[in-house]
Amino acid sequence: MKAAVLHGVDQPLLIEDIDIDEPRAGEVLVKTSATGVCHSDLHFMEGLYPTRFPVVLGHESAGVVEKIGEGVTNVAPGDRVVVAFVASCAICDNCVQGKPYLCTGGQGLGRHDRLSFGGETVTQFAGMSAFAEHQLISASACVPVPDDVPMEVAALVGCSVMTGVGAASNTARIEVGSTVAVVGCGGVGLNVIQGAIASGASRVIAVDMLENKLASAREFGATDVVDASSGDPVAAVQELVPGGVDYAFEAIGLTVTAEQCFEMIKRGGRAVIVGMLPAASSVTLPGAAFLGEKGMIGSFYGSTRQTHDMPWLMELYRQKRLKIDELISRRYDLDGINEAFAALKNGEVNRSVITFEE
Repeated sequence: MKAAVLHGVDQPLLIEDIDIDEPRAGEVLVKTSATGVCHSDLHFMEGLYPTRFPVVLGHESAGVVEKIGEGVTNVAPGDRVVVAFVASCAICDNCVQGKPYLCTGGQGLGRHDRLSFGGETVTQFAGMSAFAEHQLISASACVPVPDDVPMEVAALVGCSVMTGVGAASNTARIEVGSTVAVVGCGGVGLNVIQGAIASGASRVIAVDMLENKLASAREFGATDVVDASSGDPVAAVQELVPGGVDYAFEAIGLTVTAEQCFEMIKRGGRAVIVGMLPAASSVTLPGAAFLGEKGMIGSFYGSTRQTHDMPWLMELYRQKRLKIDELISRRYDLDGINEAFAALKNGEVNRSVITFEE
């Protein structure tokens, strides 16, 4: 099968023919229909997070089941599915406690024995490797897609929509009437905005340095925008909401913006870190602020229970209560994947999608 292979840090992705195993017990082979181009993949390409090379990245996708392994009963060949990048084992403490997104019994972020190239093993990223024509995944990672939901829409539900909306509704559990700041208005940040509005926030302030991102934020429902390139964003947010906001979401992945989010919140407020801060980085917070019960929490994958939350998001889309088509700025085939990442790095897009032949 064709796949986009990364051979080292800061190297271009190469389109190569690699081999993929047949599904074993509990596994599914999916023919990829669409895959989103996510900033998290870029972190691994740039060496901000470690991985073993060569590797096939990609973790935001949807496709059609081609084959199933022994014992698989939740899907059948021909089914349309979103592929969740965290597969629940259903038996670890976190899964049993209703936190499958924190599963400790699954395959983790890398497998090293199911893909190969010229006799060399290729790392399978996030248990899926979605920048490829086929994916070998755990059956528990499959979420059914209704026939009237486009596959490129379903793909984005698999990461950016779930991560952003879920950060607001599941992780933070925004209360009705709350004030919210969202720092970073890319694909994930725009979905935090949608999640905040759906949760009943009275005011949603979008913060970014790019005019096109702020324009998108308004389209997605932000009540106010702050251009962080023209001054202190913390002061600007606190001018709009004296004393600070109830919740501030970091959706970029930088320590400086994480610290700014903590400064933006009021006494008793919460800063929610959605972006992937560099693995070796540290965040510095003023100790006295904790006397005011200010807090900072992480959000991983929108605290999703994928078999419950992803169908809910697709139903909201079907009812025209959630913008997903509007997230897609550009479409590429697999050969254009490096161009897609260049557009992402330059801040030109909300989301790009890699489409595959049906």
